[in-house]
Amino acid sequence: CLVVGVASLFKNGFIFLGGDSYIKSLNPDMTELWNLNTESKITSIAVSGDTVFASTTEMILLVSTIGKFITEWGPYEGNSIITSVSAGKRFLAIADAGNKRVFLLKKDGEMYSMMGQSEEQFVIPSSYFDVALSGDILFVANTGHRRIETWTTEGKKLSQFGEPGIAPGAFCGCCNPAHFTVIPQGFVTAEKGINRIKILDRKGDFVEFVSSQNDFIPSVPLDIASVHGETIYAANSANNTLYSYKRK
Repeated sequence: CLVVGVASLFKNGFIFLGGDSYIKSLNPDMTELWNLNTESKITSIAVSGDTVFASTTEMILLVSTIGKFITEWGPYEGNSIITSVSAGKRFLAIADAGNKRVFLLKKDGEMYSMMGQSEEQFVIPSSYFDVALSGDILFVANTGHRRIETWTTEGKKLSQFGEPGIAPGAFCGCCNPAHFTVIPQGFVTAEKGINRIKILDRKGDFVEFVSSQNDFIPSVPLDIASVHGETIYAANSANNTLYSYKRK
């Protein structure tokens, strides 16, 4: 397992990685700053202020950006499979593929709201289920429907975009987009089946490919992170390698 998060701190883009038994931080030049051992596999990473939020399948670990363990939250629901965590100024969003729900927590760990109940349920065929906070708006990958949905922090669905297919702007096969991140220009998405990374605008329209002709294993999508959309990081768990892409 290899997952990636990136934070713009002190005007430098520090990189945070999680694996089967560690959380580590890198400088923008990929030199290691610190490495913290963990008892469980890290499934996702988000950074807000001076705190790194790293998920296992059942827990959220809080670590300082200088590599000191702070505390842990959870476990939450039974049968949890936490696949994504996203941190904003006010809230922390957690995607749980086991229970097919998104939980919104306050920064002290208190539950605030929940999405994926009643008529607006998420169809999650496998353990790919991503969420991203942007201000007070949540973006959620409803992978069984091959789309990204927009939700309020109060749990109201506002809109959606995406369709199945092999066209550049569509999402092919099952469980896509497997990963995505929000950038100022729109979104960066990563797919499985056809293992490609691409940029979409705020309306969900195709802009350009980051990587479409590659040797990546089709069934192993790359986890992605970016702050400004100019440098895009992609973590490949198949070969334990982090790739860095620069937009021209």
